[in-house]
Amino acid sequence: MLRKRIERQVLSISGLALGGIDFEKPAGDPGLFGPESITWRIHGDFSSMLCGGVSALLLQMLHPLALAGVWDHSSFREDMLGRLRRTSQFISATTFAPVHDANALIEKVKSIHLRVTGTDAYGTPYAASDPDLLVWVHVAEAYSFLQSHLRYRNPALSVSDQNRYYQEFACVAESLGAVNVPDSVAAVDEYLQAMRPQLRCDERTLEVVRLLQNAPAPSRLAKPVGSLMIQAGIELLPDWAVTQLGISLSPSKRRSIRFATRRIAGVLRWAVRNGSWHRAMRRMGRLN
Repeated sequence: MLRKRIERQVLSISGLALGGIDFEKPAGDPGLFGPESITWRIHGDFSSMLCGGVSALLLQMLHPLALAGVWDHSSFREDMLGRLRRTSQFISATTFAPVHDANALIEKVKSIHLRVTGTDAYGTPYAASDPDLLVWVHVAEAYSFLQSHLRYRNPALSVSDQNRYYQEFACVAESLGAVNVPDSVAAVDEYLQAMRPQLRCDERTLEVVRLLQNAPAPSRLAKPVGSLMIQAGIELLPDWAVTQLGISLSPSKRRSIRFATRRIAGVLRWAVRNGSWHRAMRRMGRLN
């Protein structure tokens, strides 16, 4: 059946492919946010989250210390798909998993962060547990997920709900050790502008872009869709970030990417019926 084939392909690149977490038990466990949260609503749309995840990774890599930590301590250059799955698992589990599993994964990541230290390409020491660096990584994710939701899922989402999303989702960053996390649309916009002088694009940054653009797909069938989603993630970046990465996107190219992505997003929403959101909703008795 076509729908199930598409769903299998989609879930194979998600954090669910790693296993180890039962999103359907125990019954009634709301996790860190619960089904009434704006975080469940935004993170529950796989299509927009995939675009947002690509955009977040590229935005994060403009920070030389974030780039150095990934470059020195991650296997992403040899296993880009594995990196995407692990990131997807952390986001989906901290959003939708039962409280125990969500907190256990946060503690696991905190312990990993303690071992991620070094010096970047410019001689500046870094540590993944640095509260300021944790804020950058989190804001890049939250901003990108929200922008993708506004573009590909619900452009009418109110500013008050956008603020609520930033306020809710900040708890994950704070649990990892971040402090003074921007928690409103205005605060995030101000933060991103303030961070721009610290951001750099060098040969390693461009290598991440190249690796992402050539990331493997789970099948030949999925390759064109994956390529489109990566283009959509790049196109989603702030204009200043696209310029800094040396990428040229004409107005007609932007329109074609958005048109195609909206069509593919509709197909994926039709096909995926057993993602993390669906399983968590069944745990809460909201779906059969």
